[in-house]
Order: sequence, then C-alpha cells, then structure tokens
Amino acid sequence: MKLLTHNLLSSHVRGVSRGFPLLLRATEVKINTVDFNQEFIARMIPKMEWGALVDAAESIGHRNDLPNELTPEFQSSEEFLQKVHHILLEVEVVEGVLKCPESGREFPITKGIPNMLLNEDEV
Repeated sequence: MKLLTHNLLSSHVRGVSRGFPLLLRATEVKINTVDFNQEFIARMIPKMEWGALVDAAESIGHRNDLPNELTPEFQSSEEFLQKVHHILLEVEVVEGVLKCPESGREFPITKGIPNMLLNEDEV
C-alpha cells in the first residue's frame, strides 16, 4: 500500500465520526523505483491531507525531512517534490495494520493490499 492510498482511506465502521487518518503500523516496508513526474506530484500535494501524510511517513520511519507544514512555494522546489514523490509513490507498506483512531478497529495490510471490509455488525 502506497502512502498516497493511505491518505485517501478512512474507517467507515458504524458510529464512527472521526475515522481519518487511519493510524499506520508497518511490519514490512519496501522501496520501489518509480519514474519522477514533477507535474503529477505538484498537482497531488494540494489534494493531500498534509499532516496525515507526514504522520504516516514518520510512523513507518520514512519521513525524510518532510516539513510539518507546506509553504506556498512548494511547487517550485524540485528537491521538495522529489522527497514527496519518494514517500507517496516509492515507499510501499507490504505488511502491517491500519487502525481506526476512534473505534480501534484494525484493518490488515497483506501483500500491499489493505483489507477494509467490515463485518456485518459493523455496517
């Protein structure tokens, strides 16, 4: 699971009003090389929940000097965009768990795929 995907997921357990961001605990992480597309990364950053991305990157030990907050000139810094590209697209959680911040419900990540299916009593 890429951190780009993580930034889009939330818990939909019945009764949960604060299901984002999911807490991330990785037991296996791998790095894959992906071609850098500066325009794509620059367009994606404003759509991301930045704080959740930084927290997720830190939780798996791959923060790589990402700032706590975005600056308006982020789009003009290729070095910054390279760092974001790395954390969004090259770092992959292969095994681990996503945890709902409100209910504590855990969703397993197996072979890079998060299982967000709910039990009948959770819908």
